[in-house]
Amino acid sequence: MISIWGIVLSLGLLITLAYRGVSVLLLAPLTALLAVAFGAPALMLASYTQIFMVSLGGFVIAYFPLFLLGAVFGRLMEASGAAHIIAQGIAAALGERRAMLAVVLACAVLTYGGVSLFVVAFAVYPIAQALFRRADIPRRLMPATIALGAFTFTMTALPGTPAIQNAIPMPYFGTTPFAAPGLGLIAAAVMLMLGLWWLHWRSAQARARGEGFATGEEAQLPADGSAPAAKTTTPSRLELFNALLPVAVVIALNYLLSVHVLPGLDTRYLAEARFGATSIEALRGIWAVLAALTAAICLLVALWWSRLPQLRQLLDEGASASALPLLNTASQVGYGAVIASLAGFTLIRDAVLNIYPDNPLISMSIAINVLAGITGSASGGMSIALQTLGSTWLQMGEAAGLSPQLLHRVTAVATGGLDTLPHNGAVITLLGICRLTHRQSYLDIAMVAIVPAVAALAVIVALGSLFGSF
Repeated sequence: MISIWGIVLSLGLLITLAYRGVSVLLLAPLTALLAVAFGAPALMLASYTQIFMVSLGGFVIAYFPLFLLGAVFGRLMEASGAAHIIAQGIAAALGERRAMLAVVLACAVLTYGGVSLFVVAFAVYPIAQALFRRADIPRRLMPATIALGAFTFTMTALPGTPAIQNAIPMPYFGTTPFAAPGLGLIAAAVMLMLGLWWLHWRSAQARARGEGFATGEEAQLPADGSAPAAKTTTPSRLELFNALLPVAVVIALNYLLSVHVLPGLDTRYLAEARFGATSIEALRGIWAVLAALTAAICLLVALWWSRLPQLRQLLDEGASASALPLLNTASQVGYGAVIASLAGFTLIRDAVLNIYPDNPLISMSIAINVLAGITGSASGGMSIALQTLGSTWLQMGEAAGLSPQLLHRVTAVATGGLDTLPHNGAVITLLGICRLTHRQSYLDIAMVAIVPAVAALAVIVALGSLFGSF
């Protein structure tokens, strides 16, 4: 019982201090050791060096290339102007009458193509500001509109997305980024439709009250700087084609490699001890994403060479930008490994697994959502859950006749629900970019990022339980 109280106190401090801006790099080991101190203080140092650091290192070894290449690709898309051109092209095609849809689709195309959601928010914000002003839509709805396109269905549901949230389950279940594509598309459609409905309903409410882009509180917001809002000019067809081509390469090459090319190779050598005694099933998903991002980066540099005069500096900036998100997530993985090693965790684990024991999809959904909410991180919550219970869920799924592909998609979608609580780093960053506060915009962010994700999760859990993976 003492150990359980230590775990509860540890989690409470982690979420409270993370919300107040304390670095997870400091919080994760300290709060993990606090939990150890309640049950076995003599094991604190051993828990740190032999459990926390080993698990942290294992995550870095497995996923560092994904974080690195994703950050470099995003930085080059931003610096070349390709991200901005895509946003402009979609906005110009749909027009100001469909301002919200244009912003959502611009964000979706970029994130589905592998561009970091932080880069997307910076790239799309000026376009969104111009469209919202022309359509006279309240500025406070901008963060939720960007969040719907960048934080939801392209991150967890759409099959093939190179997002880390879609990559982390692959080694645990031996799947690819295209696991359960039918269920993924259904989940994406639910999120998109519910999110758009909410945004348009809120916009109609505001219009009925006579509220526009800069009325009420919006008129008192600080200026965005001396530069005027971006104009939604129409890029040329060649510019738009060149901007979209690297994004298309990521998606297409990812599919070809993971589904057709890599499974057909002779990879029996992977069973040797020097290669980790593994198999292509455990690696093909990650290998496919790495190869796709590498090819897209090379193509992006070739197409936009004239706009990348400081290429070496941009590559350095992208590489450096990958380090902090990687270590933050890896630290959360280390935290989860330490918690899982405690005696009190056995009781918590059994309680979670006993929630509908005949259907592991439900216990997975609850556990991953709660952990993602506690940590304020989709990837962090998922990593902790899979680190501690991944193999158990796989065994339970096999016993219940559920495919690993179904487990993968439910895991990915589950991680995108409660992760978007107020202390989530992406939420805080997005509000900062839009120069708005939680009080002004968080309700709408929650209603497009949390509620539709939970609804989509319920739909695919029900469909998966009845019909299996498709």
